Amino acid sequence: MSGILLSLRQLSVTYGGSSGAAALDHIDLDIVAGERLAIIGESGSGKSTLARALAGLLPEGTKVGGEILWPGLGHPPRPGRDFGFVFQDPGSSLNPVLTIGEQIAEGARRHLGLSWRQAYARAEELLERVRIPQPDKAMRAFPHQLSGGQRQRVAIGAAIAAKPALLIADEATSALDVVVQAEIVRLLDGLVREDGMTLLFITHDIALASGFVDRIAVFRNARLVETGPVRSVLSAPESDYTAALIASHRDLATPPLIAEVPS
Repeated sequence: MSGILLSLRQLSVTYGGSSGAAALDHIDLDIVAGERLAIIGESGSGKSTLARALAGLLPEGTKVGGEILWPGLGHPPRPGRDFGFVFQDPGSSLNPVLTIGEQIAEGARRHLGLSWRQAYARAEELLERVRIPQPDKAMRAFPHQLSGGQRQRVAIGAAIAAKPALLIADEATSALDVVVQAEIVRLLDGLVREDGMTLLFITHDIALASGFVDRIAVFRNARLVETGPVRSVLSAPESDYTAALIASHRDLATPPLIAEVPS
């Protein structure tokens, strides 16, 4: 890992102008280039709002305060080029009337300046990297012809087509069964390591994230309540809320999380 990729300074987000409660409340957070950072929190904690704020996907009329700085880029981020986004529902991420090959190749052609022939070659290479069986045939398939896990792999391939510095995965495994969840986590881990990307892994499942991330940031009620290296947070949480999250995963069927943390 190297320097700071992006910094949040007193970031606040309120939907519907200033009339409602804050969805994010004065967040200060640095994201280090090359790290794998998990954003943990229950529904309504602000974690998905954070992802959409970084990606410029907040709805019109949203009030945003504070700053999002990108010192690691040196310029405002270009969607699709500097960051890729993987959403929770793979079905909604893909166009049902375009082939898989067309959808992945478009990002590579637009952002890397490739010809269509080159872009299609890169798309097939990416399908192989995300472990889609028979990638040459998958190139000609439509989204409805693939399983949910395969569609999410395609969405990941499309998100990294332009070699982004940051990959944002917003609840990217929660719509999948536990076996496929584990496969997608291993895939994401391998891809970010191979390409030197920074990963922002957003989830409500602290157990799932703890097995492969470097650092954890815990959100509750629009606030950042704790952040630190994964081993430190799991072994000695500073927040009662974090401790409760960890305790909720410790039962006879679930090994202690600390045993799963990489050294």
